[in-house]
Amino acid sequence: MAILASNTLGTALGDYLADDSGLGFLGGALLIGGAISIIAILYKVTKANHVLLFWLAFILTRPFGATFGDLLTKPFSKGGLGFGTIGSSLALMLILGYFIYLTYYRKPR
Repeated sequence: MAILASNTLGTALGDYLADDSGLGFLGGALLIGGAISIIAILYKVTKANHVLLFWLAFILTRPFGATFGDLLTKPFSKGGLGFGTIGSSLALMLILGYFIYLTYYRKPR
């Protein structure tokens, strides 16, 4: 139930931010990405409940993915970057590869 509710609420939030709030795909992705960043900072620098922070971040991953994905795939005329599905997949693969690289080389040996 928690996953179903969070996905439903996350989808609705992403659609609202991108379509009805006036923020568009970029603004919605930046807003939600900023909120996830704040949660990550709270996780690192406070003694806030980690379970609560996890669920907050988990709920926000759905609207972030939807708005960021739409930003990458939608054409310029609709407020996107126009990469299409193949270009977006390549861009996301590069981003993932970069984070894997950082994780591997920051790891103490």
